[in-house]
Amino acid sequence: SQFMRYFLELSYKGTAYNGWQRQNNAPSVQQTLEEALSTILRENISVTGAGRTDTGVHASYYVAHFDVNSAIEDPGRFVYHLNSILPADIAAIHLSRVPDEAHARFDAVSREYKYYILPHKDPFRRETTWQYYVPIDECLMTKAAQSLLKADDFTTFSKLHSANKTNICNVNHALWRRLNNGELVFSIRADRFLRNMVRSIVG
Repeated sequence: SQFMRYFLELSYKGTAYNGWQRQNNAPSVQQTLEEALSTILRENISVTGAGRTDTGVHASYYVAHFDVNSAIEDPGRFVYHLNSILPADIAAIHLSRVPDEAHARFDAVSREYKYYILPHKDPFRRETTWQYYVPIDECLMTKAAQSLLKADDFTTFSKLHSANKTNICNVNHALWRRLNNGELVFSIRADRFLRNMVRSIVG
C-alpha cells in the first residue's frame, strides 16, 4: 500500500479545548495533534480518534490513528520529539505501527468514563472533580446505576437534536465507589456514548 498506519496512545487534559473534534472556530485536541504531527512529519497529517469527547472532558488513555507516507524509524524518539512540541496538556505515550485496516474508532472494544465527585473544596482538583458538599447516598446511587444496564435507548440522557443515527448504547458496567478520602468515583463502560451522556447520567 501507499501509506503506513500508526496507532498513537495519548492522554490529555481537556480544560482548554472544545472537545476532541476539530472545529472551525474553537481549539480542539484533534487539530492541535494534527498540527504537531504535520510539523514533525513534514506532510499533511489527519488523525482519526477513538471517539469524541465533550468540551472540558479529560482523557487518561486515548487512541488515535494516522497514515504517513514513509516509515517512522524510531517510534520512541518520535514520541519524545512529538511531546516537545505538543502543549503541556496533551501527552503522547506510545506509538506503534499497525496493519493498514486497523482503526482507532471501529476496533475499540469498549470505552470507559470515570466521573469524580469530591465532598470538600480542593483548589488543586478544581478542573478534574465536581466539588459537591451535600451528603450523597452511594447505595441508592449504585442501585440507580444498575438500572442503566437494563436500558438500551439513552435518548433521555443525550443532547437533543444531535446528529446521532441512533441513541442505542450497550452499557455493561456502571458503578459508584467511595475512596478513602471520601471521594466518590462513578465508572461507566459501554460500546458507545452520546454527547453529554455521562454528565447527564451523573447529574
